Amino acid sequence: MNKFLTSLSFIVVACVTTVSVQAQEVKGNAASAEKKVAMCIGCHGIQGYHTGFPEVYKVPKISGQSAKYIVSALNAYQSGERKHPSMRGVASVLSGQDIADLAAYYSSNGEVWPLPDKAVGGSAKAQELVAKGACVSCHGDSFSKPIDPSYPKIAGQYSDYLYVALKAYKTEGVAQIGRGNPIMAGVAKQFTNSELKEIAAYVGSLPGQLQTVQQSRFR
Repeated sequence: MNKFLTSLSFIVVACVTTVSVQAQEVKGNAASAEKKVAMCIGCHGIQGYHTGFPEVYKVPKISGQSAKYIVSALNAYQSGERKHPSMRGVASVLSGQDIADLAAYYSSNGEVWPLPDKAVGGSAKAQELVAKGACVSCHGDSFSKPIDPSYPKIAGQYSDYLYVALKAYKTEGVAQIGRGNPIMAGVAKQFTNSELKEIAAYVGSLPGQLQTVQQSRFR
């Protein structure tokens, strides 16, 4: 399995890098995005906001996420690689410039906190599971310093969101649910849902830089 993932990772990283480089040719302007975030803040600008599809969970923290990852994620919703209907509806009306601007805005939105060099703590079982999944090989030793900025920071992300996202990589043949990344699918399918929940709980408990910045209109 590890040999398969290693070989496949070279192919996928090359493809992702090509797409990301093309997307990043459009330079983002955080100030311009302040006029474009209205469609985002109704979910991502409210502390602890929950969504109900495909189950109830908190929408992810995106302030402090890397710009390159946000671009990659929105492109994936546009293309249908990620099937969430609400996010695909939002992404479908965005231009390349809109996406770059929103990515610049959210990557610079919020406070910057120091990070440990390496994640610590968690149960022996959680440590065993993340080692089996080789999670640090992409997301970094602290889970906040990915080896490529097109990969997400995940430390401190809402654990219920992480759990739903991980399950989505296992989902196939469902019109409105699922994620198509082959590397993450290979990783997620090694685990039962209860194991994915334990991984999500551990990663979500770690210190990170991800935030939900409350918007003034909701204060």
